[in-house]
Amino acid sequence: MSTRTALVTGASRGIGAAVARRLAREGFAVALNSLPAAGMVAAAEAVAEDIRAAGGAAAVYPADISAAAEVDAMVARASAELGRVHVLVLNAAASALRPWHEVTEAEWDATSAVNLKGAFLCARRVFADRPPADGAVVTVSSVQAALGVADALPYATTKAGVIGFTRSLARALGPAGVRVNCVMPGAIRTEHELEHHPDQDAVAREVFAVQALRRRGTAEDVAGAVAFLAGPDAAFVTGQTLCVDGGWVPR
Repeated sequence: MSTRTALVTGASRGIGAAVARRLAREGFAVALNSLPAAGMVAAAEAVAEDIRAAGGAAAVYPADISAAAEVDAMVARASAELGRVHVLVLNAAASALRPWHEVTEAEWDATSAVNLKGAFLCARRVFADRPPADGAVVTVSSVQAALGVADALPYATTKAGVIGFTRSLARALGPAGVRVNCVMPGAIRTEHELEHHPDQDAVAREVFAVQALRRRGTAEDVAGAVAFLAGPDAAFVTGQTLCVDGGWVPR
């Protein structure tokens, strides 16, 4: 797999960064997408440097994935520098956390633009023209899509849409041999959670009340599931959603 390239959107930190590191260990050259903001680019560059220091191949490609021109330029550059993209991990996400009736039209549009339109634009650019027969797409949803969350209506709604996108794209790309699957993370301890919920003892109590497993989920847990779905052991798996939630959501 040393000649295969994986493009991971939203790879500056959290789940995206863990996925990038894991896929690099699996032998992929990794194209790390980040928002074109100085702090996010710097964080992604640090992840890429870690990968290169460990002997892997990685580079950072800043782009707003909700803008078609930026997606086109990102994929063209990554393909030229690292090789044709075989695996696409659609992890980048936007959210608007507030009571549903206070969400503005602009916030709704921005969340949809990244979570749904961005996924479409990236998949179209990578796989619409002569898709590789051994390609794979892994989308990232959320348990909020299954459970619903009052104060994250745009996020939960669009993450439910990601599951429908996954199933439909699996049908569309299946004849070409490209597999499309989804991971559904639960309560994963990331930098974003720590910033918004500093009382981690309280978070743990809430999480353990609904999980079957009595430990917090990590970004590496999700990265392992992504690596499985992107790899040869999932060669006959497509159109599926894999919960990585410690047994929270009954399936």
